[in-house]
Amino acid sequence: MPAPRFLDQALFAELAEKAAANPRQRQHHNFHQMEEPCHRLAVGLQPDTYIAPHRHLSADKAETLLVLKGRLGLLIFSEQGELLELRVLQAGGDAVGVDLPPGVFHALVVLEADSILFECKAGPYRALGEGETAEWAPREGEPGVADYLAWMRAQFA
Repeated sequence: MPAPRFLDQALFAELAEKAAANPRQRQHHNFHQMEEPCHRLAVGLQPDTYIAPHRHLSADKAETLLVLKGRLGLLIFSEQGELLELRVLQAGGDAVGVDLPPGVFHALVVLEADSILFECKAGPYRALGEGETAEWAPREGEPGVADYLAWMRAQFA
């Protein structure tokens, strides 16, 4: 039987450090095996990471996000890219997380260095497919990412 694994300050510090050293400015720590039906992971996030607007279309791909440390901005978009809702998700704050149903375009922006997010959704992992990436926003690595990330961050100024 596997031993319990804790979401503690040592894990948070390790994830923050690894995220800062990672070119993508984020680091995952999986608590699941890839074939498991429930994926559970902690994610260390730094302010320069870009989490592009996206959605999950499969009926079983609702996702729950909880901020364990720090502060994130959640952006909800229409199909056409119109900003519908903004919400600050903050550890110990009014909203500490969100449960996103399938089909909702969303993005996150990191508002505080060394933020830690817990994510839970159905496995197995599947790369985003047709209709799940936002055609109206740059994808990671494309030109325009820095400007779009700055725009997303400015929504919370």
